[in-house]
Amino acid sequence: MDNKAMDELVGRMLGEKTWAVVGASVNRQKFGYKVLKRLLEEGYKVYPVNPGYEEIEGIKCYPALGDLPELPGAVSVIVPPAAGLALLEEAAGLGIKKLWFQSGAESDEIVEKAKRLGLELVYDRCVLIELE
Repeated sequence: MDNKAMDELVGRMLGEKTWAVVGASVNRQKFGYKVLKRLLEEGYKVYPVNPGYEEIEGIKCYPALGDLPELPGAVSVIVPPAAGLALLEEAAGLGIKKLWFQSGAESDEIVEKAKRLGLELVYDRCVLIELE
């Protein structure tokens, strides 16, 4: 995807008001916490997703995308590539089309599979920087 097309997709994704953060964390040093916190600060409705936590920042944390009370318009993915690859099938099956893979969470295999599944994928971009 060229830079112009990626810029347009970034803009469309940031226009979504409901997000899920897969790989959300209570550790303030991790991107799973920083992205969650920043989206909240910017006024987004955000659902943390991580089977290891009951809640983060006082917000109920869900074990998987399929457990959310509503479908998010966009999903921030902050997990290792192997977990991200499996997440693509879950998202596609639920009808979630927009996924943003934080740097280090993506792989060539993920990009190719996302294309095959008809998903819109942002990668090599940081939500924190794009929200500046």
